[in-house]
Amino acid sequence: MKCILVATEGAEILFYWTDEEFEESLRLKFSPSENEGEELPALEDQLSTLMAPLIISSMTMLEKLSDTYTCFSTENDSCLYVLHLFGECLFIAISGDHTEGEGDLRQQLRVLKYLFEVHFGLVTVDGQLIRKELRPPDLEQRIQVWEHFQSLLWTYSRLREQEQCFAVEAVERLIHPQLCELCIEALEQHVIQAVNSSPARAGEEALHAFLVVHSKLLAFYSSHSASSLRPADLLALILLVQDLYPSESTAEDGNTQPSPRRSWNSQNIPLQPAWSPCSSGRARSSAATETDSFSLPEEYFTPAPSPGEQSSGSGSTIWLDGGTPPSDASLVQIAEDTLQTLIPGFPTAASPQRIFLDASVKETYCPMMPHTMYCLPLWPGINMVLLTKSPSTPLALVLYQLLDGFSLLEKKLKEGQEAGSSLRSHPLMGDLRQRMDKFVKNRRGQEIQSTWLEFKTKAFSRTEPGSSLELLQACGKVKRQLCTIYRLSFLTTAPGRGGPQLPQHLQDQVQTLMQEKLMDWKDFLLVKSRRNVTMVSYLEDFPGLVHFIYVDRTTGQMVAPSLSSSERTSSELGKGPLAAFVKTKVWSLIRLARRYLQKGYTTLLFQDGDFYCSYFLWFQNEMGYKLQIIEVPVLSDDSAPVGILGGDYYRKLLRYYSKGHPAETVRCHELLALHLSVIPIDVLVQQAGELARRLWEASRVPLL
Repeated sequence: MKCILVATEGAEILFYWTDEEFEESLRLKFSPSENEGEELPALEDQLSTLMAPLIISSMTMLEKLSDTYTCFSTENDSCLYVLHLFGECLFIAISGDHTEGEGDLRQQLRVLKYLFEVHFGLVTVDGQLIRKELRPPDLEQRIQVWEHFQSLLWTYSRLREQEQCFAVEAVERLIHPQLCELCIEALEQHVIQAVNSSPARAGEEALHAFLVVHSKLLAFYSSHSASSLRPADLLALILLVQDLYPSESTAEDGNTQPSPRRSWNSQNIPLQPAWSPCSSGRARSSAATETDSFSLPEEYFTPAPSPGEQSSGSGSTIWLDGGTPPSDASLVQIAEDTLQTLIPGFPTAASPQRIFLDASVKETYCPMMPHTMYCLPLWPGINMVLLTKSPSTPLALVLYQLLDGFSLLEKKLKEGQEAGSSLRSHPLMGDLRQRMDKFVKNRRGQEIQSTWLEFKTKAFSRTEPGSSLELLQACGKVKRQLCTIYRLSFLTTAPGRGGPQLPQHLQDQVQTLMQEKLMDWKDFLLVKSRRNVTMVSYLEDFPGLVHFIYVDRTTGQMVAPSLSSSERTSSELGKGPLAAFVKTKVWSLIRLARRYLQKGYTTLLFQDGDFYCSYFLWFQNEMGYKLQIIEVPVLSDDSAPVGILGGDYYRKLLRYYSKGHPAETVRCHELLALHLSVIPIDVLVQQAGELARRLWEASRVPLL
């Protein structure tokens, strides 16, 4: 039983996501008696009525005591509540099935906030404007917005439980240097250069292009004028791709929400399947039953049983459910041709989306810069993503710098900075006034001019200077005007709302070229994504090692043997209970390591039944020499959880450690390992060091 809610201080619902169990509990609470004959209130009204006392009491405590509760359990531990106030919006997560703890719920709230920032940019700074985006007046548009974020939350929960890269929050690469080099050349010549040299690009400039196979990164290329993409932003983009075009195997594995997905195997193949791609407006409502992305007709084709003799050939056909391939070469070709006609058709490209990612413009850092994302599916499971910027991008940098300056000023006023001459003489004010005067002069809007004039009158008047309260109010008005300009410039004119975008023929051109380049590799890629790294290659040198996850936190990339227990795809551990058991152990180790790291522990080693579980975090320089470990900061329970999607913990940790090593580049690494308990501890520690060295040397090979 679970619910995630975003509300205003007045208990107005801005967004909600609930599962069926939670909705059923609401129906039982609000169902009218038989004699009254009243209709059941709308779900939104039920949530508002249920949460209003909680929201009002929380905001009252914050107003009266400057403090409030952030987590509590109801009577008999029936439900766990986690609350967090971001700006003027209160985020609430509720869990009633005891499957998620406080840290898990807090992480989901921060991921939801991050997704809001990716979609709305600096508009999230202003409480009134973000309300307009999350709760549009038009009911149909509001449902569309809510269903989009409900779908993203469902996809995130599914990937976090099924994919190692989302469990540890790092990007997993497909390791194949030859193919990676081929893809990078294709992305450079046939995508980035082709778009930027086209006269029909309508002012759009291609910055980044990358290929994703299921949830793994195959190749990435950036133009020379583009700034680097943060690992958190890249992982968020992979999340968006998986939401648009979910991988069937992981979607079937997910138990987050019941799904009537029909198994697709050799005994159940539709004669004429129609592939129904998910579009940007597609989402799964938590109240509705999820529909399959395959639209299956009533008629099915059942192939004849295969001959009993095993074929010694190693063709490219994958035989599911233990089927035996035919021995005759002609029959193999017929089978391949038949499957090619029966597999789902190519998915259609989703509409371009306006997204906001961190970037550097003219060597100046700017968070939430507007980009346009084009997700171009090549085949089911293989997608290409293109990121472009518009000619109006420099305006975003100017608005961010002004908003940042007024936010600092607002902070000083709240801390008790005196108004009047001390404020006028502050270095911040002189620079801010000069930049704001220049900006307002180039804008024709009367409202921003009058708002800025009002602020200057109260801030710089020598005869009648405004009080701190008046300056705070005037500062808030200026910030709102700047956010309004930002919203009109980048959200109102987004591609999905009729704004400029690359012409369709140019999108089709780069999509077709990449399909031609990868046509001979597509079957291999789909198999490789499920067997990226095999454990067999490590067993001879590391006896007793069951599984490991190695993460380079500087680049945000990870390496791990494949770990899947689904019916359609499996790792070396097979499909039985052993694979599921090991997977449960690995996920449990990830959660425990995060909790201990939050408390300041960088090394963890314990025995769990027949296994030794270990976790190591260390720092080293670019040459691979290990640096002296320090005491990492201890975080409070209500701080941002360890990860990169909910606050980028590792970037802050690297910045903290680098203060003591200003003369060299510091890198951060993590290793999680699972060993058999018969291995002595000293051998285990020695193996962990050797394994880390081997993986670090392999990671230095430039694949991207």
